[in-house]
Amino acid sequence: MPEDEYLTPSLMSNQIHSDVGFVPPDGLCCVSVLSCLLLACSYVGSLYVWRSDLPRDHPAVIKRRFTSVLIVSTLSPVFVWTWKELTGVRPGPSLLALMGIRLEGLVPAIILPLLLTMVLFLGPLIQLAMDCPWGFIDGIRVIVDPRFWSLCLSDMRWLRNQVVAPLTEELVFRACMLPMLVPCAGPSTAILTCPLFFGVAHFHHVIELLRFRQGTVSGIFLSAVFQFSYTAVFGAYCAFIFLRTGHLVGPVLCHSFCNYMGFPAVSAALEHPQRLTVLSSYLLGVLLFFLLLFPITEPLYYGAPTPPCTLAPSLGSICS
Repeated sequence: MPEDEYLTPSLMSNQIHSDVGFVPPDGLCCVSVLSCLLLACSYVGSLYVWRSDLPRDHPAVIKRRFTSVLIVSTLSPVFVWTWKELTGVRPGPSLLALMGIRLEGLVPAIILPLLLTMVLFLGPLIQLAMDCPWGFIDGIRVIVDPRFWSLCLSDMRWLRNQVVAPLTEELVFRACMLPMLVPCAGPSTAILTCPLFFGVAHFHHVIELLRFRQGTVSGIFLSAVFQFSYTAVFGAYCAFIFLRTGHLVGPVLCHSFCNYMGFPAVSAALEHPQRLTVLSSYLLGVLLFFLLLFPITEPLYYGAPTPPCTLAPSLGSICS
């Protein structure tokens, strides 16, 4: 009897064939979407296990939420492992590799995606440099001064925005969700689907804004819609980086950088004394970004095919 006849249909459907790619088992998409939804609810829900009348930016609230999200993030690989066991998917790469935690291609994964993101923010960076009262040498002195970093590390808001939020959100919403979505949806659809969980997760800010009456109801909801749109687009970009590079570190660094820069101050650019230079740099940055998007994220630099892409029904342009 041929060896394949001893395999169950489930196991046979999970084999990876060189000619057709990964073949997803029946019911995989349902389990994947439910797993991602449960993971997103666990992350957001962990922020509200502490009852408090203080606003979200209060140091005591931030410290408590650090504890919650770090626990959920630490347990998040269990969701991927459970998904793998429930579906019977047997990927070639290890669980850590699927989540973008690996050494192959690490150096370019640290440098290139962040460089690409800085190109996109060329206009805001030039605008910031023009308006900065410090000279270049003064800026370097500040950056290398240990007291500067000591102040940053003692600031709960800085730790949240630059370290904890980028690390935990990228781990949960990219590194854990994409390996579960790619097998059933394919890389391109997963890139568009994954940010929806990320965007919806940020709607919880509406609760706190309404609770502390920080604006009108219509203004708060318009702000929430804008934030959802912005975070969804940003989430798609981070998902793209994750699949193309197969590394978690790139999306984390890009997330931290974007949190620092904030949404580009286009209105300030329009009123800037050197408006033509600033607006030209905005346009140049966007054009260069789209020209460099695929070349800089070429999977060959990071060890192609990247581990999450090995689960794709077909590689397509995103993974190759």
